[in-house]
Amino acid sequence: MALTSTLFTGLSGLDVNQTRLNVVGNNIANVNTVGFKSSRALFRPQFYVTDSGGSPPSSEFGGTNPSQRGLGATVAAIEKDFSPGSIEPTGKLTDLAIDGQGFFVVKSNTQKYTRDGSFQLNSSNQIVNTNGDFLQGFGVDSDFNIIPGQLQNVTIPLGAMTAAQATENVKLEGNLNADGAVASGASVLNSQSLTTLGGLAAPDATTLLTNIADSSTNAVPKFAAGDVLTLQGKKGGRDLPSSTYTVTAGSTLGDLQSFLQNGLGIETGVVASPTPGVTLTTTGTDVTLDVTGNMGAENSLSLAGAALTSSSGVTPFTFTDSPTSNPTGESVQTSFVAYDSLGTPITVSVTSVLESKADTGNTWRFYASSGDNTGGTIGLGTGTLTFDNNGKLLTSTGSTISIDRQGTGAKTPLAMKLDFGEMTSLTSRNSELVMTEQDGSAIGTLNNFSIGANGMITGSFSNGLTRNLGQVAMATFNNPLGLVDNGGNMYSSGANSGVPIISAPLSLGAGSIRSGALELSNVDLSKEFINLIIASTGFTASSRVISTSDQLLTELLNSSR
Repeated sequence: MALTSTLFTGLSGLDVNQTRLNVVGNNIANVNTVGFKSSRALFRPQFYVTDSGGSPPSSEFGGTNPSQRGLGATVAAIEKDFSPGSIEPTGKLTDLAIDGQGFFVVKSNTQKYTRDGSFQLNSSNQIVNTNGDFLQGFGVDSDFNIIPGQLQNVTIPLGAMTAAQATENVKLEGNLNADGAVASGASVLNSQSLTTLGGLAAPDATTLLTNIADSSTNAVPKFAAGDVLTLQGKKGGRDLPSSTYTVTAGSTLGDLQSFLQNGLGIETGVVASPTPGVTLTTTGTDVTLDVTGNMGAENSLSLAGAALTSSSGVTPFTFTDSPTSNPTGESVQTSFVAYDSLGTPITVSVTSVLESKADTGNTWRFYASSGDNTGGTIGLGTGTLTFDNNGKLLTSTGSTISIDRQGTGAKTPLAMKLDFGEMTSLTSRNSELVMTEQDGSAIGTLNNFSIGANGMITGSFSNGLTRNLGQVAMATFNNPLGLVDNGGNMYSSGANSGVPIISAPLSLGAGSIRSGALELSNVDLSKEFINLIIASTGFTASSRVISTSDQLLTELLNSSR
């Protein structure tokens, strides 16, 4: 009976060592498999036959120990080794390696987990692995902010996504000549004399345009309903943006005053002499339109020639310079291009004029305007820059300008902060003012991307913008050894693994991500060769036990002859 048991004991040794050989062989076969985790086979005794349970000691007896015979070995467990493998750079952006704990989350029909980061972009610009499973991550909202906790397929729409950025901050630099003359005077332009039809009374702001005539030909109206007036004046010698006004049956002379004032960008809120604006001067039954600009040579106005035309072909007004027109003083103008939320370019003009001097420093007034303002006026407002007697900027007012973008589809209003912080007011030959930086951008196409250590996918656009496109997710488990290996480098949750903890890399115990690299197999070949020798030796020794038992059984049978 004992010899028969020995046969089965030897057989169990063959079984367990064969299992170990299988595990070692699988490890060696996957020595070059990306992200592969090696395994080890652990043995334990199968069970024991107790011949004697032993006895306790007494005053007259020393006691005996149990007498037991083992009946072989069995496989206790086959464990994964989740220690990290070496990381090898590949240069391919979609190749990802995990440096630390955790697994990539992929999904086809079911959610699975892997350390194999050999990903690629498919025809739909989605990141997939070699099996076609989708890499999972967190998406972004309309403002490109990450939406945590909501897994989705990671998509990088190269060549398909476009983006623009509205200008919010503009930096202006330069020096405003402190030795210049303080601005005084302004452009004053007078129209020809006007009257009502028949010359019966002097027009006022409420008089209908269709009832306005030249004083010399008071029987002919200057305007008819449907006439389109076009204003193309000059300021500081520069062409102003063209403005139009359509005359209706209810249009008044006051409406025309507002049109001229808005089209010329005259800021009426500035206290100055003469008072800026478009006013009416009445003499008997006649009236003239008087246009008074803002102070400073760069604010000088001109309405010469065909500055104001009508679609009817009749010249509405001719303007001449008043003898009091004399805009002088230190001033400087610059213009720059900004962008609205749709990436539409917007031209903004900034004019700075020396308003006053004092022992404590100088004060300059700036005027902002834009022909792309849809609010009916090119003027965007005015503000002041106050410098100390060292030429450093102390305070600024009105530095946030607002541009109306109604009817364009863009976000409105477009608010821009003008930063004059680097401006100085020192004595120089000329005043200088220039835009050096602004944060807006026209439309651009996504042409590149990068993946950071925290899994953040950052897209680079052709216009220089960078935007978050998503974030690669990672899963960690309280007991990774409890995962079920589905083959193909894929794992699924097991009964003893715990639930997956989905988070961003570098959080909740998850490691970091290395883009452009792959994690190699963690198989140690030298160790596996030693295990191969040990397992084969154990297998040979177990087979020797069987052959020895067989010989003894043969001798036993032969003894009966």
